[in-house]
Amino acid sequence: MQFTAQEISLLLNGTVEGDAFVKVDGLAKIEDGASGSLSFLSNPKYEQFLYTTNASIVIINNDQQLTGPVKATLIRVENAYSAFTILLEQYNTIKLNKKGVEEPSFIHPTAQIGADPYIGAFAYIGTNVKIGDNCKIYPNVNIGDNVTIGNNVTLFSGATVYFDCVIGNNVIVHSGAVIGSDGFGFAPNPDGTYTKIAQIGNVLIEDDVEVGANTAIDRATMGSTIIRKGVKIDNLVQIAHNVEIGAHTVIAGQAGISGSTKVGKNAVIGGQVGISGHLNIANGTQLSAQTGINSSITEEGKVWGGTPYMSYKEYLRAHSKLRRLPEIDKKVHELEKLIEELRNGNPAK
Repeated sequence: MQFTAQEISLLLNGTVEGDAFVKVDGLAKIEDGASGSLSFLSNPKYEQFLYTTNASIVIINNDQQLTGPVKATLIRVENAYSAFTILLEQYNTIKLNKKGVEEPSFIHPTAQIGADPYIGAFAYIGTNVKIGDNCKIYPNVNIGDNVTIGNNVTLFSGATVYFDCVIGNNVIVHSGAVIGSDGFGFAPNPDGTYTKIAQIGNVLIEDDVEVGANTAIDRATMGSTIIRKGVKIDNLVQIAHNVEIGAHTVIAGQAGISGSTKVGKNAVIGGQVGISGHLNIANGTQLSAQTGINSSITEEGKVWGGTPYMSYKEYLRAHSKLRRLPEIDKKVHELEKLIEELRNGNPAK
C-alpha cells in the first residue's frame, strides 16, 4: 500500500515540509533510504545522512536545524523516534492482516472458532478447542485437544500448543515455540534406570504475553505452569514444569528456569541465566547474563551476577581480579621464592 506525506503527517500530528503528495510504500534506515521509502532521524550521529539519503520522506524532530539542502520531503514531529515506532506498528499490522481459512487445514467439528479468524494451510485444531475473536493461526500450527485461546492471539508457523493448555488475550507465540510439552520428570529405579512420571497438568499463559521462537514451556506435573500477564520471553528459553513467572517479567535468550521455581513480577533475566529448581526469586530482581542462581533471592529490586551469584558490584570486583590472575600468580611465585631464600639465609640481591 502507498501513503502520501500528508496522510502520514495527519496520523502523526506532524507538519509537512516539501511535497505533501509524494508517496511511499516501504520503510528504511536513513542511510539505506531509496526512492519510495520512508525513514526517520532522531540520533544526531546519523544527521549527515539527512542530506544524502534517497528516501522520499524523512521524519525529523521539530527542533531539528537544517545545515544544507535536503532532497526528501520532511515531516516534523515532537519525537521522531516515537513517531516512527507508531508507523512500524501500523506497517506490521497491515502486513500481518490475514483473514479466512486456507486449505488444506483440519478443524475438528467440536472446535469453536471466533469471529474474523485466519487459519493457515496445514494447521491442525483438535477436539473441543476454543479460539476467540481476531486470532491468527499460521500454517503448520498444531493445537491439541481442549485448548482454550483468547482474543487477538497470534500463533506463528510451526508453533505447537499441547492439549489442555490455556492462552489468554493478546498473546503472540513465535515459530517453533512449544507450549505444554512434558516436564522433565523421571523417577530413579534401584537398577539405575528411570521411570517416566506422567505430566498431567497444563500451561496457563495470561494476557499480553509474547513467547519467542523455539522456546519451550513445559506443562506441570500437576496443576499449572503459569506465565503471568505481560511477560516477554525471548527465543530459545526453557521454562520447566510448575514454574511461575510473575507479571511483566522479561527473559532473554537461552535462559533456563528449573522446575517449581517462582519468579516475581517485574524481574529482568539476562541471556544464558540458569536458575535451579524449587526457588523463589523476589520481585524486581535483575540477573545479568550467565548468572547462576542456586538459592532463593528474598531482597526485592536487587541486581546480581556471577556463578554462584553475588551482588553485581561484588561480581564486577571479582571479575576484575579474575582477569589479573596470571599477574597475581606470577607475583605469588616471586614472593614464595623470596621467602624460601630468606629462610635459607641467602636473600636475593
